[in-house]
Amino acid sequence: MPGKSFYLKYSLIILFIIVIGLPLFESTQKIKVDLLENFEGLAKIEGNSLLPLADSSNPEPKITQKIIVIVTGYSSTADQTDSDPFITAAGTLVREGIIASNLLPFGTKVRIPEIYGDKVFIVEDRMSWEKGYYHIDIWFPTLWQAKEFGAKKTYIEILEG
Repeated sequence: MPGKSFYLKYSLIILFIIVIGLPLFESTQKIKVDLLENFEGLAKIEGNSLLPLADSSNPEPKITQKIIVIVTGYSSTADQTDSDPFITAAGTLVREGIIASNLLPFGTKVRIPEIYGDKVFIVEDRMSWEKGYYHIDIWFPTLWQAKEFGAKKTYIEILEG
């Protein structure tokens, strides 16, 4: 069992880290941002970095097409995926907002307004060919959530870009 000197030594180290680290943390909270006049849409951060600004002039994405589909859910379980259940067919990690579609190319952004309102999903996975083209699967973190979602007939909005 460690003695008093052990605890004193590590208490002083932790105190030192707090005293030295706290001013550094506080200084990172004060970031200077300058909007650039000659480069519309860019901001200069801390005088040495450029950051693109969000385009507030066109906040609503353009809908290019509406398609009626069957929407179901899937999760990262062996019976619902291939050999690597946490990697999509596009090679990315599964995560919130991913859908599988055999009709749409990878990277296509879609909305399911009747179910999710303005939430945007991205096609990064494929499904069994048996499900066809007018069927999409939404990824869920658990099998229970996917089953609870069920199957719904609705439309999707395919978004530009």
